[in-house]
Amino acid sequence: MANSARNIPGKEQEVSFEEVNPLLTLQERYEAKKKPINTALTILLVAIVGYFAYDKLLSEPKENKAMTAIAHAQAYFAQDSVNKALNGDGANKGFLSVIKTYGGTKAGNLANYYAGLCYLQMKDAKNAIKYLKEFNAHGTDIEYMAYGAMGDAYMEMGNTKEGSESYMKAAADKKDNAITPLYLYRAAIAYELNKQNDKAIENLKRIRDEYPQSQQARETDKELARLGIVD
Repeated sequence: MANSARNIPGKEQEVSFEEVNPLLTLQERYEAKKKPINTALTILLVAIVGYFAYDKLLSEPKENKAMTAIAHAQAYFAQDSVNKALNGDGANKGFLSVIKTYGGTKAGNLANYYAGLCYLQMKDAKNAIKYLKEFNAHGTDIEYMAYGAMGDAYMEMGNTKEGSESYMKAAADKKDNAITPLYLYRAAIAYELNKQNDKAIENLKRIRDEYPQSQQARETDKELARLGIVD
């Protein structure tokens, strides 16, 4: 009775893996399912080869071109030629063109950060925030600096709430003795402007107690006294 369903005339039945005799050797099981297994392996192999071909033939050369293109813009940025850094010089691309041409590359992502800084220097806080938000800072060496720049842009717009939140993100690395106390101090200013003196005091105490050698620590006693804290 168990085999009758498989013996219907004119209907070819596939043998499922479970229906293969469990006493068969691994090789015999393979032979029984060879066609579907080989098909699956072929598809997997094609996918792997396709990925590496794309990475080697398309992605890698594009990344190299993007890095070459952004280098000219970075040079102008270092020279404080913000307009040329942003828009190019006619012969070489600026950050905006790198973003447009090489989106999806590491250099294209980095160009968003630089574009944000350029707009910040140009007092265009709205565009600064736009490009800094486009920058995927996670895992980069400038992740906290990017948050700090965004905080500066929000403060430029008078948005002390978003400014303080961005500064606190910039101060998230407790082991950084330079960047962290700087942004804790700026966050304290933003908190005070937003009438959150308790949070401002908390930040100033953190700077005093955790980063006593920092430049900002020199100002904490005076700032705390001004806020009514003497201890």
